[in-house]
Amino acid sequence: MKNVQISQELFMQLLRFHLMEDVDCENEIKQELEKKLDKMVMRDLYGKFKTAPTEEEREQARKEYLDRRGVPESFRW
Repeated sequence: MKNVQISQELFMQLLRFHLMEDVDCENEIKQELEKKLDKMVMRDLYGKFKTAPTEEEREQARKEYLDRRGVPESFRW
């Protein structure tokens, strides 16, 4: 299993939420975790785009990556 790095701010919010039962920071935690998950998915797609064994798989990963990045079809190669 791989390690995942988070910001110190998010770590402190998680501590407050779980150890001090401070539910005020719940929405902030959710937003930060969603952003982190999006970044992880994008990194995974980029890796697949660069290292997929077949040309078809590389092209599929490239398209999905560019779709998620919001790159218009007319701007792609």
